[in-house]
Amino acid sequence: MIATGRGVAGMEAGSLTLTDAPSVADFSAVFHALDDFHAPVAGHARLHPLAVLLHDESGTVTGGLVGRTVYSWLIIEMLFVPALLRGAGVGSALVRMAEAAARARGCIGMQVDTFDPQARSFYQRLGFTVFGVQHDLPPGQCCFYLCKRLGPAEPADPAVPPGQ
Repeated sequence: MIATGRGVAGMEAGSLTLTDAPSVADFSAVFHALDDFHAPVAGHARLHPLAVLLHDESGTVTGGLVGRTVYSWLIIEMLFVPALLRGAGVGSALVRMAEAAARARGCIGMQVDTFDPQARSFYQRLGFTVFGVQHDLPPGQCCFYLCKRLGPAEPADPAVPPGQ
């Protein structure tokens, strides 16, 4: 689907385009504009893909962990372990391998989100803590945002009084 629009308030020239199939060039254009805007304060984002893949006997990928490192954090985007291998430590091994790679890249933390209560408990057993909840993502569920610091203890938030 592609939709276009003209006459946007404040736009002298140009148009808006809505698409459900942005190209790599589209992503790159928006990413680089945003990255350049934030670079004076945060530095450049430098997205680096990371994957720990699980293969069957024939070499076919059957699961794994996929993410990226950015701003010294590993963002876990997907983790899947086939049902027959769950409970055997495969998921923990995937996360530990990704954590080792993140440390090697100089990361200070890891972040993941999930709406699965079992996955939330799994990540918490690996040292992740919940730092946010979004209700109705997906509808009727809660999405939990978790992180794990890899470096020294998390700095205190000056906006939060001690003991809060």
